Amino acid sequence: MSAPLVLITRPVPGAPDIPGADTRTGPPEGFSTAAELNAWIAALGAPDAVVTMFHDPVDDAFLDAAGPSLKGVVNFAVGYDNINVPACRDRSVRVCNTPDAVTEGTADLAWALLLSCARRLTETGRYVRAGNFQRPLGMGDFLGLDIAGRTLLIVGAGRIGYATAMRSLGWGMNVLYVARSRHLDFEFAPLNAQRVELDEGLARADYISIHTPLTPQTKHLINADKIALMKDRAVLINTSRGPTVDEAALVDALKNNRIFAAGLDVYENEPALAPGLAELDNAVLTPHIGSGAGRYRELMTELVSANVRALLAGTDPPNLVA
Repeated sequence: MSAPLVLITRPVPGAPDIPGADTRTGPPEGFSTAAELNAWIAALGAPDAVVTMFHDPVDDAFLDAAGPSLKGVVNFAVGYDNINVPACRDRSVRVCNTPDAVTEGTADLAWALLLSCARRLTETGRYVRAGNFQRPLGMGDFLGLDIAGRTLLIVGAGRIGYATAMRSLGWGMNVLYVARSRHLDFEFAPLNAQRVELDEGLARADYISIHTPLTPQTKHLINADKIALMKDRAVLINTSRGPTVDEAALVDALKNNRIFAAGLDVYENEPALAPGLAELDNAVLTPHIGSGAGRYRELMTELVSANVRALLAGTDPPNLVA
């Protein structure tokens, strides 16, 4: 009996622990098009499981390339909006993700972006690198925002939203949250957060951090109308999925100082940026590195391995989403 074939579309940190499997890995740079990815899968022939990245489209063409032996797809990410779940379900292909491993790293990055926006680190960093720091600054130069005691709005009350909110305790912030249902972990001590509707939260918040999955309902959740509700000193942070924010509307708001700043780790048409975004001093930009600390990425590999082992054994994977 031949060994089960497991495909990993791009190298992952650490060593996948899938004993007895024939494991093949795609190129370090990944695949630039879906057609390239699907051709690679078809050429290797009849995988039992495929480990995908968050940008790999898993659709009917992908499933056709994999063939009927495919037992499951494991996404190296917490989100799985790149996967057509109904198409997988129709073919009895199971879908898994790696939820817990990304929580702390992504919450850390959300705060790194928040702090960078508040203290204007993109603008001041460019100033120093350009050789302009040749005199003592005036007391009114590069004034940033205060954080202590201000209001933080968490949009999306899942694991990462909660971890991000918990990090606000050191600043004594007032926490609001937006969610489809009540989350008592937010409302009990130590957070003592208040659940609000999105419009109310946007109007009240000094800092807004987006943590929703990407669905048809959350695409452009933050658009021009919603930005118009924000304070002119508000800071918007997005570490969820790029299309939750209308990037063109955000660029317009930042250019016109309609809000103070934005910190983005994800982009609407990733890796492309909306025209004008890269030139803005009040935009702090990182290249989708939310979980990008070594230990967290290794934990993701461990979760991937556990899910693949279960798929091959015919048992329920620990992180089954469909």
